Amino acid sequence: MPILIAPTAFQGLAHPEGEVATVKAAGAAKTLMTLSTLSTFSIEEVMAVATGPVWFQLYVLQDRAISASLVKRAEVAGCKAIVLTIDVPLLGRRERDVRNQFKLPNDLSLKNLLPEGLQKSRDGTAGSGLSRYTTSLFDPALTWKDIEWLTGITKLPVLVKGILRSDDALLAVKHGASGVIVSNHGARQLDTTPATISVLPEIVDAVGSKVEVYVDGGIRRGTDVLKAIACGARAVFIGRPVLWGLASGAEAGVRYVLEMVRQEFDLAMALSGCPMLSSITRDLIRPL
Repeated sequence: MPILIAPTAFQGLAHPEGEVATVKAAGAAKTLMTLSTLSTFSIEEVMAVATGPVWFQLYVLQDRAISASLVKRAEVAGCKAIVLTIDVPLLGRRERDVRNQFKLPNDLSLKNLLPEGLQKSRDGTAGSGLSRYTTSLFDPALTWKDIEWLTGITKLPVLVKGILRSDDALLAVKHGASGVIVSNHGARQLDTTPATISVLPEIVDAVGSKVEVYVDGGIRRGTDVLKAIACGARAVFIGRPVLWGLASGAEAGVRYVLEMVRQEFDLAMALSGCPMLSSITRDLIRPL
């Protein structure tokens, strides 16, 4: 089904089985999971129980050697693609995190980064511990040439996540991207950023004949999937609904969410007169 699992950090906050439960559910649903750099289980732990394809989401760190090491670990472990997130040169102002002084509890660690000697921040300073940690970790000086650097150190396809403009999509492809993911980071980075469905058609028109285009953000029902496919997306990614399922029932909860969205999408196709994915065309929806 064209319903994939988006990369979301710190899944151990939702349930102790975290990313391990999510990847098992993805395999059972015969779909794809994207594993976050900031996961609470390591690449190797997740891939050891994966029964379906896994992509690895990468943040480029200030220490490029560590980023390269993460890419190599993902490749060796059997991940099928690298998803480069480009919309977090700095963490957006997440006011709840600031107000709640968010930081990971002591029993959770960022397993992918521990072998690299990068411990999470546990200081007691007021504000968001996550913001301070990512500021010290992520590289704010990314350029389009970093896509070329990344494609030069791996044989895996590289998809660029965080595209909201057609000209940026063209630049991503020009510099070596094998696909683009239209995403506004769950609307958690820049306030008043456009909804992804509103910019998806123009991006598909710009690069859809060259690479596959995916979309995330706001996918909550099967009709949302139908509209995204009609606008030209190859598939959609869902994030928050997966975390809700994980929190409520571990692997079984994620499987329930995936199956619910699958059934809703199947019904939406049937009621729209679409017996197969290729039947879903843009004339099903009103112009945006």
